[in-house]
Amino acid sequence: MSFVNPAFLFGLFFIAIPVLIHLFNLRRFKKVYFSNVRMLKELKQETQKKSRLKHLLVLFSRILAIASLVFAFAQPFIPLTNSKVNLSGNNISVFVDNTFSMEAISKKGTLFNEAVSRALEIAAAYSTTDIFQLLSADFEGKHQAFYSKEDFVRLVNDLKISSSTRMLSEIISRQNDLLVSKTKSKAIYIISDFQKSVSDFDAIKTDTNTNVYLIPLQSAKSQNIYIDSCWFESPVFQTNHTNKLNVLIKNNGIVDVEKIPVKLSVNGVQKSIASVDITAGSQSITSLSFSISEKGIQNAKIEIVDFPITFDDVFYLSFSVTDKIPVIAINGTKENTYINALFSADSLIKYTSQNEKTLDYALLKTSSCVILNDIKTISSGLAMELQSFVNSGGSLVVFPSEDIDKTSYSALFTSLKVPSYSFKDTSDTKVDKINRDHLVYKNVFEKVTENIDLPKVFNHYKIVSIAGGVDEILLKLQNGDNFFVSSASGKGKVYLSSVPLMPEWSSFPKHAIFVPTLYNIALYSNHDAELYYTIGKDEPISVSFTELANDATFSIKAYKKDFSIIPEHKNTGNEYLVFPHEQITESGNYILSTGEKEIMGIAYNYDRHESNMKCYSPSELETIIKEKNLKNIEVLDVAERPISKVLEEINQGLQLWKLFLILGLLFLLSEVLLLRLK
Repeated sequence: MSFVNPAFLFGLFFIAIPVLIHLFNLRRFKKVYFSNVRMLKELKQETQKKSRLKHLLVLFSRILAIASLVFAFAQPFIPLTNSKVNLSGNNISVFVDNTFSMEAISKKGTLFNEAVSRALEIAAAYSTTDIFQLLSADFEGKHQAFYSKEDFVRLVNDLKISSSTRMLSEIISRQNDLLVSKTKSKAIYIISDFQKSVSDFDAIKTDTNTNVYLIPLQSAKSQNIYIDSCWFESPVFQTNHTNKLNVLIKNNGIVDVEKIPVKLSVNGVQKSIASVDITAGSQSITSLSFSISEKGIQNAKIEIVDFPITFDDVFYLSFSVTDKIPVIAINGTKENTYINALFSADSLIKYTSQNEKTLDYALLKTSSCVILNDIKTISSGLAMELQSFVNSGGSLVVFPSEDIDKTSYSALFTSLKVPSYSFKDTSDTKVDKINRDHLVYKNVFEKVTENIDLPKVFNHYKIVSIAGGVDEILLKLQNGDNFFVSSASGKGKVYLSSVPLMPEWSSFPKHAIFVPTLYNIALYSNHDAELYYTIGKDEPISVSFTELANDATFSIKAYKKDFSIIPEHKNTGNEYLVFPHEQITESGNYILSTGEKEIMGIAYNYDRHESNMKCYSPSELETIIKEKNLKNIEVLDVAERPISKVLEEINQGLQLWKLFLILGLLFLLSEVLLLRLK
């Protein structure tokens, strides 16, 4: 127990007064003699016993009355926390969680409405001379300054739900940074539902001069069903060809759901519908099959119905159905008849054949797939262009010459960090294994028999992997050597063949496996834009569009909405990188354009961190703070009480002065009653 005014405890010395009165009773008694005193002696003894008891009770009543009154004036209290809150001369920073998870329902409406009320209660508990700083998940510029109590209340009332998401450590760090220049008493309040997905206590750094108070708000129920992500089964989109879109849907509640409808719309037209059952706390993948009849940019969205958290019930994506895939073959002495026969008459492929000596390097920047055929020496200029092409996302296929310059080849492969050619093996062998799980062969075979006829090999270069490299083997020889290898490099891929396309080396160019191998490499080399981006992550948009001037400007416009921005962009020499820089705050489909030309579709979705409604309870927060030894951080479990009452208890704990005042009056009353008692 502690005291607000401990100096009043010196008043306990007044207890000596009733004690002295009791010990030095100056009252005198007169003796009266009687002839028969037997009965009087008994009466005298009984009266003395009662008198002594009465005097002792009166003494204790007086002592306790004086002590109770002294304690009442000293204002005793039992401290409930280790810190205090000064209610005048303060710098107060208040974070109000306005993320999507705060749309959950509580006993007082939504959690967000309750958070706003609590912030106003905090302001009301302080004096008008204090200054306040409001912080929300937006980290807006106007919220970086300190305001008077009146202006703070206005800012709190202006808060709206936001799509931004912030980690707890990031919030506390920002508040500490804003308070670092303040010299007066400093306090931080964080009003939130404290989702587990964003509460990174391990990363929190506290300021010993600043007290941090966590005010957890709890929803009535934590049920939410949401679309987490999606992906296409095949990355190639062709008109009037069926494609399958896989959708991952999660249920993080405690109730099983059945027959949740899932709808897919493309360019405003519903294309597919399905239903899904999801048990509590699990996830499910459903597939939506559809086809597209028109080429160009496709703006799509997936929808489900869930309440009350609705921001994650719609998922946007954008993709393009291209006219033709640009493929270029760079030949040595002459063109290859097998490559020409495969691509020249195909309506989906825009095929160009060039000689290495007369090569137009500008074609590399507009191509998706480059095939090196029968080149003996790779010049330094060509090597630089190929490296740039692969790093920007292109696919490079290498069919070596029968007499390669290993030095030039090694220089290119080293820069790309992919395997290289070693010595030539002249022993006869054959292809023994096909990697049917690789994207190139995934949908080629319905089944593979044990005695399948595979290409024969008469000579081949040994392909040597680099240390630590990760290679995908498409075709493997009987002797264990790799026949056809795929390696990731930059944003693109490099495919190496161990043989030239010559009958003297192998039967591969005449074999049936040659067509799907090279054709699928070309198909899957057509790198479209990302299906979707996440709001708040500031991801650059890669644009391979070389017909623009260096001073070209881009614009991003909302699909069928009145919204547009001019983003920052950089020309890297191979591609443009476009940075919206958090100017896009609403999920949806957008179109990236330059001038009047629409380049590509882009889709933005809200961060799914807010979709996981698992939150920490006040007791869990206290346990974590204790385990992590986070000093200066305390949990205020406000429950149904006003903030002012909680802050008062923090300051003075459980106040006992009223109790001692009542006890003092009761002891005085008991003294009066004892004195009147006969």
